[in-house]
Amino acid sequence: QETLTGKYGEDAKLIYELQDQGGELLALRYDLTVPFARYLAMNKITKMKRYHVAKVYRRDNPATTRGRYREFYQCDFDIAGQFDPMIPDAECLKIVHEILSDLHLGDFLIKVNDRRILNGVFAVCGIPESKFITTCSTVDKLDKMPWEEVRSEMVGEKGLSPEAADHIGEYVQLHGGLDLIEQLLQDPKLSQNKLAKEGLGDMKLLFEYLTLFGITGKISFDLSLARGLDYYTGVIFEAVLLQQENDHVEEPVSVGSVAGGGRYDGLVGMFDPKGRKVPCVGVSIGIERIFSILEQRVKASGEKVRTTETQVLVATPQKHLLAARLKLISELWDAGIKAEMLYKKDPKLLKQLQYCEDMGIPLAAIVGEQELTDGVIKLRDVATREEVRM
Repeated sequence: QETLTGKYGEDAKLIYELQDQGGELLALRYDLTVPFARYLAMNKITKMKRYHVAKVYRRDNPATTRGRYREFYQCDFDIAGQFDPMIPDAECLKIVHEILSDLHLGDFLIKVNDRRILNGVFAVCGIPESKFITTCSTVDKLDKMPWEEVRSEMVGEKGLSPEAADHIGEYVQLHGGLDLIEQLLQDPKLSQNKLAKEGLGDMKLLFEYLTLFGITGKISFDLSLARGLDYYTGVIFEAVLLQQENDHVEEPVSVGSVAGGGRYDGLVGMFDPKGRKVPCVGVSIGIERIFSILEQRVKASGEKVRTTETQVLVATPQKHLLAARLKLISELWDAGIKAEMLYKKDPKLLKQLQYCEDMGIPLAAIVGEQELTDGVIKLRDVATREEVRM
């Protein structure tokens, strides 16, 4: 449990906690980033690039229609090591862009911001440093609720002055590209703040690299992006699917964020007894969320999706031929061919062929008494109904 506590900020309330039979305090993993950082520190690894697909757990209110579960898969990609600024960060964004493009999920947008820029904004708006993290998690709600509600939470719950909140509002509602970065670098207040200036300098560099990768069309520098987690130290990003107006679906499916990530330079140091730091940047793809969109899309289009890769069904037309089917399927399996048969002693041929059609199995290998006598099998193309003897 202690591995996970103090790493997630306000999200910590979503961690599943439990005790084992010996009374040891345990928790189910909340993401794949913290375990990765612990692994690097334990094994004294200072450079690594890896992906990891596994389950994580959130004690959240599930909304299964939107792909929000309590137990779900994530796919993480991380680059750990001391490198020149923004090169690995740009690669992480390139990977997100590539995945979302290849999956044909429709239009998407990758929002990018930097914790240092955000903290600089808070500082010039006169917010005490002790309130940075809680203000952050409120700003992060801007994609779900209007500025008025976010403002009243800042003033009402987080205890910021109305002036400070309005001041923050002037910044966090901005979004754009290189032009906005240049504009903020000229901002008389922000440019005086060391953190914000660093962040904006890196952001400019990042956008130059993303331009070279040719992906800036889908990327927006968005000052409202905050990401609720504590461990981010620099660049942060989040990919959202943009709503398609769809004829088939009565109500449009909003799935929100399908990927997120950022730079977390301090996390490995938290696990290292000597506090040795390993800078890291990574991204997490919400597999389950993406699946729920793909499933809804398939449902709407009415097309059938094969659930198995079976290439051939071994079938028999008469009774008492189970032995022939078992011998043949064994040969096919040994040859590395994906084959199936019905688990019945004497299935009807029509039933077997119908199964091929239902499951989308392209071929049926039919072996009857005549075929056994002639030492052949009949191979049937299920779709065209053509048959050849072999």
